[in-house]
Amino acid sequence: MKHIYLNNAATTWPKPPAVADAVYRFMTQDGANASRGSASERDLKSLGLLFAVREQAAEMFGGYEDAAPQYVTFTQNVTHSLNIVLKGYLKRGMRVLTTSVEHNSVIRPLRELETGGVRVEIMRCSAKGFLSPKTLDEALKEHADMVVMTHCSNVSGSLQPIEEAALICAKRVVPLVVDCAQTAGIIDINAKDLGLSALCFTGHKGLMGPQGTGGIVWKPDFAEKCSPLAVGGTGSLSHEETQPGLMPDKFEAGTPNLPGLAGLNAAFEYLKDKTPAAIAETERKLGERLEEGLLRIDGLHIAGAVRGEGPRLPVYSFNIDGKDNGILARNLSDVFGIESRPGLHCSPLAHRTLGTFPQGALRLSPGCFNTAEEIDMTVEAVRELQKRS
Repeated sequence: MKHIYLNNAATTWPKPPAVADAVYRFMTQDGANASRGSASERDLKSLGLLFAVREQAAEMFGGYEDAAPQYVTFTQNVTHSLNIVLKGYLKRGMRVLTTSVEHNSVIRPLRELETGGVRVEIMRCSAKGFLSPKTLDEALKEHADMVVMTHCSNVSGSLQPIEEAALICAKRVVPLVVDCAQTAGIIDINAKDLGLSALCFTGHKGLMGPQGTGGIVWKPDFAEKCSPLAVGGTGSLSHEETQPGLMPDKFEAGTPNLPGLAGLNAAFEYLKDKTPAAIAETERKLGERLEEGLLRIDGLHIAGAVRGEGPRLPVYSFNIDGKDNGILARNLSDVFGIESRPGLHCSPLAHRTLGTFPQGALRLSPGCFNTAEEIDMTVEAVRELQKRS
């Protein structure tokens, strides 16, 4: 049976071979901890790796102060990144705005902060999954201390108006934090040009790096206002019993995921060669082919926008009349070898907005390694399952 992977919104697969090679090489040839050795050649090589991948991230995401690498913090994933930012900045009595299509990586930290006196307000998006800039502008007529929002919904693929949001937040002098889990490595976004206070990314999706990697690109003055989520050893200023305030050490207590970061560094190099724009174009064409085929299936309903209804990435969630999306996903896998994702996708608010709560939906998300033939085979498999009683 041919296996077709269409769950790239969860994690891209396969990874470029150079990514796995870099992880293996670090584990078998390098392996030294960073700033925790005798300054041997291997110790210095690990430090060099950290500096190199910070530079890559700062360059890709438009870091501040001439893309100074110290304003890139490494994390385990975008959820970790968002927890650092939200819990580091928001305090009792503050008001924070977010949208109704957020992932639980935003909503759950905010709900926890809400129990401590932070005022959380959710701006309603359209039934197609888009936040209107007017809605944001109206919400900011009352003072707010932060706006946090996704760049792209992991359920509907809807791309949010980040440029307009950034202008509105700048006019109101409100920090804007953006979750780039679905767009990093696919859609160009420049933190400095947009004036973002923090850009949060994960390494294992569009960046094609290993799981367990991610980061934050900070606006320097905003980073100064945030408290670290965890404190401990940094390999620096070891004579002090309090967490260093200098960057990047401030937010990076403990040993970083050096094997994963070696892989992420290789992924950045891969993207330089292939370019995010070329990858995005490949995925766009595959997505349009998938959408066109799905829309021809009787009783199938795509959640969110289709072509012409707003900007989106090729992340398609749908239901078929009379069919359970979990059973559909199981049959796609068992009968046709097609990997997908059913359910609520860790984003119940988005499903409420799109009208697919509580049942959720079946999500298909092509990546740049898929082929037109695989898309056609998938459409035919869905069509066949729709016909079955």
